[in-house]
Amino acid sequence: MQAVCRKATEDDVDVLVDLIAGYAEKGIMLPRSREVLKRQIQTFVVAEVGREVVGCGSLTQLGADLVEIRSLGISEGYKGLGIGSKLVDQLIIEAREQNIPKIMALTYEVRFFEKNGFTVVNKEIFPEKVWTDCVHCPKQDRCDEIAVLKMLN
Repeated sequence: MQAVCRKATEDDVDVLVDLIAGYAEKGIMLPRSREVLKRQIQTFVVAEVGREVVGCGSLTQLGADLVEIRSLGISEGYKGLGIGSKLVDQLIIEAREQNIPKIMALTYEVRFFEKNGFTVVNKEIFPEKVWTDCVHCPKQDRCDEIAVLKMLN
């Protein structure tokens, strides 16, 4: 079972809506509406096995030198096969192509990110994130996500 990563297209929006909604229902990912996904589709990469999209992730620029990995998810039945790491690798390539030196994520899957070269950091070092997204989050005062960072040199 070989997964291939590629840039997402508008044809992927319905699959992304369903994939992200599954995680959002569990409270481990922020929901994304169809309209938001259509507007932000150029920020997404997907993983395919055969012709089936089985994973996704996106990059959001938070500052001149910082991007965030968002909406990283894998379909049930495809977890634990290295597809998440392939998506992260592709997102790192995208960040490097944009000459962004730092890539971060807020996660519950710390070990996964550490395995992919990220380090746990204090989330308060990312005022760009705190003031653009966290101020609107219902978990703002009781956030239980862990911040991770990878320097791209």
